[in-house]
Amino acid sequence: MAIEVFARVEKKFMLTTAQYEKMLKLIEPYMNLDKFNVGGKFYKISNVYYDTPNNELIRRSLAKPVYKEKLRLRGYGVPNMDDKVFLEIKKKFKGVVYKRRTTLILKDAYRFVDEKITPPLAEFINQQVLEEQKYFLSVYDLIPAVYISYDRLAFFGKEDPDFRVTFDTNITTRREDVRLEKGSFGKKLLNPDQWLMEVKILNSVPLWFVDILNQVGAYSNTFSKYGTEYKQYCKEQLEKTDSYHFFVPSGNPDYNESEIQLAYAHS
Repeated sequence: MAIEVFARVEKKFMLTTAQYEKMLKLIEPYMNLDKFNVGGKFYKISNVYYDTPNNELIRRSLAKPVYKEKLRLRGYGVPNMDDKVFLEIKKKFKGVVYKRRTTLILKDAYRFVDEKITPPLAEFINQQVLEEQKYFLSVYDLIPAVYISYDRLAFFGKEDPDFRVTFDTNITTRREDVRLEKGSFGKKLLNPDQWLMEVKILNSVPLWFVDILNQVGAYSNTFSKYGTEYKQYCKEQLEKTDSYHFFVPSGNPDYNESEIQLAYAHS
């Protein structure tokens, strides 16, 4: 059964292909491949991120507040309308990530988010989390904002299974046909030579992994798939018309020029 409620620290690293290949060799003695990577092959994760019509949630997130939250619908592979998916509230407070998710049937998940229709009772639904999501939906006027999929190779520690390392590639995004059952197509978020490594920590980082990071020359950054997609989207809109303006995120007095985000705003 998938873990539905948990808290952990997540660190992200942008690797080159050479660094990625070196990482795989160095972590092999300490980590096992996830059971879903059958035969060492990547598995696909697909997501629909929800936001307000004026992108309030992602703009707030990019302002780097102490607390931020978002709602996403996640499936594995390309689900059909009768398949099980996960509806998740993802929160971050002072660097710690909190996830609250429940399993739903895809068609019921759409009705729940889009029409506020409560899913029929089922043993796989976490009712407490569902109530929290109802409240979330009552606070924000949400629409399906963006589809993001990627291929993932995942590992967990042999001595500490809660220590996880994942590698994501082929990150694909789109803002039309934002539905999981439509499959993966759209724009590529990264160059072919870029690999996103995420380190998920429940307890502490093993010393052997710190040594490997030093050997590879990998350094953590604040990369966000949705945040990067939104910034690229805004730049594209700016190139199309001069009726957009720069938006300085509120609540971040220490912003610099690179942190100025573009907000959709007709003049």
